[in-house]
Amino acid sequence: MEKWLVILGIWAMCAACAVLFIRGATGGSSSRRKSEEGRARPASRASAGDTRAALND
Repeated sequence: MEKWLVILGIWAMCAACAVLFIRGATGGSSSRRKSEEGRARPASRASAGDTRAALND
């Protein structure tokens, strides 16, 4: 009986890890992506292009 509980526990842990891995590997919902598209760009990223242009001149 104890042996079967150990085997069942290992299989349950593998199944939980597989579910979490698959959920993390797939893309998020489309509503989350749409809300991110509407946001303004951070100031550090917005000014990065200006800095690069100044360095190249």
